[in-house]
Amino acid sequence: MPDLAVADILKRVRRIQIVANRAVNALFAGQYKSVFRGRGMEFDEVREYQPGDDIRTIDWNVTARTGSCFIKRFCEERELTVLFLVDVSASGVFGSAGRSKLDLVVEVAALLMFSALKNNDKVGLLTFCDDVLDYYPPRKGKSHVLHLIRELVGQRPVARETHLQAALDFLNHVQKRRAVVFLVSDFIGPSARRALAVTKSRHDVTAISVADPREQALPDVGFITLQDAETGEVVEVDTRHPGVRALFQSRAAARRETFQSELKRVGVDELPIDTRGDYVASLRRFFQMREKRFR
Repeated sequence: MPDLAVADILKRVRRIQIVANRAVNALFAGQYKSVFRGRGMEFDEVREYQPGDDIRTIDWNVTARTGSCFIKRFCEERELTVLFLVDVSASGVFGSAGRSKLDLVVEVAALLMFSALKNNDKVGLLTFCDDVLDYYPPRKGKSHVLHLIRELVGQRPVARETHLQAALDFLNHVQKRRAVVFLVSDFIGPSARRALAVTKSRHDVTAISVADPREQALPDVGFITLQDAETGEVVEVDTRHPGVRALFQSRAAARRETFQSELKRVGVDELPIDTRGDYVASLRRFFQMREKRFR
């Protein structure tokens, strides 16, 4: 992703804002609230006891003072802290469908940020590669969300290997209270299963895995030159050979299977998106899956 002028960044942010707001208003306003829950229950009011009420909710102080039996009522504490951990490594510049993986990341993150904004939640952002690059603590408000989106749009990809553990360790250090965490990456890099398990024990974590179809299968187009965006390594590949294409596909499938197995072992939900797919439809399926589980 090349450097963008300030005017170009603002123009793109405005376009993303319009698209995200439309999607939030049309599709996700109610679903977001129903699938991401607050930290617990908070006191609401007291009322007189009615037959069938749970006796464990009796407020004995009020009952003794008034001479009538009263119970405490509680409601769910709705205010959430929503944190986005976004991988900005150079592998994100790849895209074979007219947009890069990083472009897709920004659009999806913006949609979820505006969903959080609509529900008056706090939103924070952490960008990382081999280490944490920038951290913006959770805050409320439209201006703050737009600032985070501008930072993502103007982010320069980093040509270093991704290390999820550094980002997760930092999060676990700075965010003590339970939060909703979106971990956004193509997950090309070393495993961080142990750090992810610790984060999952403290927070509601969703892994948003970003992919491009050309990372799963090679087309038959003859000799091609491939370069690793993070290490700079260059290799020549003869895609005419069926064995080469089969090996590439099998290794990609194995990486995918290993990744999904690790998420399952630590109990983290996955939201898969790709540069050629409809991410709005993917988000809708994800919300429906979470709603079904809660019911």
